[in-house]
Amino acid sequence: MPCIQTKTTVKLTSAQEDLLKVKFGKAIELLPGKSENWLMLTFEGNCHMYFKGRSEPDMAFVEVKLFGKASRQDYSKLTHELTSILHRELDINPSQIYIKYEEVSHWGWNGNNF
Repeated sequence: MPCIQTKTTVKLTSAQEDLLKVKFGKAIELLPGKSENWLMLTFEGNCHMYFKGRSEPDMAFVEVKLFGKASRQDYSKLTHELTSILHRELDINPSQIYIKYEEVSHWGWNGNNF
């Protein structure tokens, strides 16, 4: 069960969120065994974000949480794809897109743990 949480300074429209949902759903397949079927997404637009003490006009911080593990190469492919999507769809400069990965060994759902 992967989860991709996206925070951005860009004010997101419903149409943009829907488009990101579809594109992220396809991108997650770059990680072996992962698909949109178990993908959880959150989008938070119009965030106040600071880096190096400055507020940047267009920036994004993405957290990818993954139940299990993936290879460095697979994470690199996903980083490239998520960065491309955010650049293309929200016009965020790739140098202002930050992505954090977290491998989770315990994930609860429906009153139990996987």
